[in-house]
Amino acid sequence: MSVGPATQSDVDIDIGRLFKAIWDRKALVAGLTVGAAVLAFVVTGMINPLYKSESRVLIETREPVYSSDQTQPQADAVLLDERAVTSQVEILRSIDLVKQVARELDLSSREEFDPAAKMSALSGVLITLGLKKDPHEVPADERVLKEFYKKLEVYAVPGSRVIGVEFSSEDAALAAQVPNALIDAYLAFQSGAKLETNTDASAWLEPEITRLREKVRESEEKVAQYRAEKGLLLVNQQDTIAAKQLSDISTELSRVRAERADSEARAQSVRNALENGQSVDAISDVLDSPVVQRLRESEGDIRAQIADLSTTLLEAHPRMKGLRAQLQDVDRQILNETRKVLGSLESNARVGRIRENELVAQLNALKAGSAREGEEAVELRSLEREAAAQRDLLETYLSRYREAASRSEPKALPADARVISRAVPASESFFPKKGAIVIVAALATFLLSVIGVMLAELFSGRALRPSSQMMPGRAVPSQLATGSGTVARDAPNQTADALAGLPLIANEADDFSVEAVAEQLIGEQVSVAVCVAPEGDEGSAASVMLARTVAGEGLQALLIDLTGSACPTELMAESARLPGLTDLMCGEINISSSIHPDRLSAAHIIPRGNANARRAMRAIDRLPMIIDALTEAYDLVIVECGAADAASVARIARADAGEVILSLLRADEETFSQLLSDFHEQGFENLLLMTPSEPKSPLGSRSSAA
Repeated sequence: MSVGPATQSDVDIDIGRLFKAIWDRKALVAGLTVGAAVLAFVVTGMINPLYKSESRVLIETREPVYSSDQTQPQADAVLLDERAVTSQVEILRSIDLVKQVARELDLSSREEFDPAAKMSALSGVLITLGLKKDPHEVPADERVLKEFYKKLEVYAVPGSRVIGVEFSSEDAALAAQVPNALIDAYLAFQSGAKLETNTDASAWLEPEITRLREKVRESEEKVAQYRAEKGLLLVNQQDTIAAKQLSDISTELSRVRAERADSEARAQSVRNALENGQSVDAISDVLDSPVVQRLRESEGDIRAQIADLSTTLLEAHPRMKGLRAQLQDVDRQILNETRKVLGSLESNARVGRIRENELVAQLNALKAGSAREGEEAVELRSLEREAAAQRDLLETYLSRYREAASRSEPKALPADARVISRAVPASESFFPKKGAIVIVAALATFLLSVIGVMLAELFSGRALRPSSQMMPGRAVPSQLATGSGTVARDAPNQTADALAGLPLIANEADDFSVEAVAEQLIGEQVSVAVCVAPEGDEGSAASVMLARTVAGEGLQALLIDLTGSACPTELMAESARLPGLTDLMCGEINISSSIHPDRLSAAHIIPRGNANARRAMRAIDRLPMIIDALTEAYDLVIVECGAADAASVARIARADAGEVILSLLRADEETFSQLLSDFHEQGFENLLLMTPSEPKSPLGSRSSAA
């Protein structure tokens, strides 16, 4: 309504009215909230769940345990920095590896990876009109790769050399297989790259080794030939003959000089003792002489005799004189023997001096020859260096070739990575999160509903009130009260005989149309309605109209065709041969397979079916349980029984379990009274009358048979 030219200073917002309006419309708000929650639950249930699994691999340098190069892993480990790990991430995302995994797992055969294989009709129309690109123009491999990359995530774990590989899929097992297969392909690729490098190295080394062997042989031949020509033959694999001679003569000369100096020193010591009249007892060379030793023994004996006889004889005694003469003779012999020792030492010194002179002469001659040999050795060493270099290179190549040959198998060349965690099938989906989505949807709908109610109250003026400072003469918004009509409920209880005497035409307020019955069922939240059409297919058609009317109001409506003519099936189902109730009762299909959509509305139908009707009727007692199960999924379940009697209806519906609707078009009083009496006997006291035409009934919308 129009509020008039009121301004912000004229009116205030009535907060109490806003909350009262929300409370008055609590059913609407609650219904929208629950509806949104149910819708979110249904939508999330329709969405294919996605499962995610992850594998992790550690990037590190790996070498065989028998590798002779022990320092290389440490050097390579320094190179595995952040950029190297990022490079490995890109290798894991490379197209070649992805294509290999896609071929191994045959992903092109899965609709999940090739949505173009099953396009919807809408997509076909858009492609025909040129509003959408035809996905078939893109090769199938590219379509698979595009979907693969959408589901793949490869990342480097910060602060480490670990790479994670995540993959999501509608199949939990496939979500685990893809990361594992991708990592296996990556490790095989790394090992293959090493094997290829190793094979190339072996192929290159083999002819090089053959060529080097020939060069080494030629170099060693040149060294041997030069030695023979120049006389630079080796004595001990290191020195030449001249060098060896020079070394030996130098050693001999040193020894001779030492011996000569020693002889001269010893002779000089003896000479000094003789010249100075010193005793020769302190001279080792004299004492070492055997003659001097015997003379010293004789001297000792004589001195002992003299000492012994001196006690009894005088010095002038002949015996004493004789002993004194012997003692002097011994001393003279010792002195002579000392001079002989001195002569021997001097002779040794002269011989040493002569030997020294000869050795010096030989040494000088060898030095002159060594100068010439040194000039020739320079060229010899040059040839030897060349031969040694070629030999070392050959040994290096041979070592590398043997190592490469030992790594000819893929298992001998481990990849520079190690799997630390393999993916396993996820037990729970990561999307959609039904609980969170339902809660968010319900909360958002609740807030929007409340805001909508508040805005409606504000715009209508019902939530505005005059301000305390409002000027006189201003119009105050008023609230409008609205009423709603209802379909008459229960007429007074009457017996069947009394009902038979009532006139057929009632007052104009009675409404028995399909719309009125649908409104009454919706208002009372009836879950099961059993429709009986004594007049046959015309009454059954009214039940079809009732189901479509309820579905048009936004409720889930289901019609069960229990008629013999299958009229509802022909009116609603796409084909009369669809599986339905008889197939369900015979156990040939399940409940979900028996439900089909109405071709003209949002209602659903369970057709009559194709199985043997007699066989199906043997299990008719199961129908109430099936109806109870269907009420969990549908707001209203309509059981169309056709021209069934009250006893047959009592087998499938309890008197207190739902509504019984009589679909009549042209019934007289007697027929109507008989119907009421029959249903009253089966315990159905309240019956609802429905007719798609305009005639009025004397019984009202609800008839009582009590």
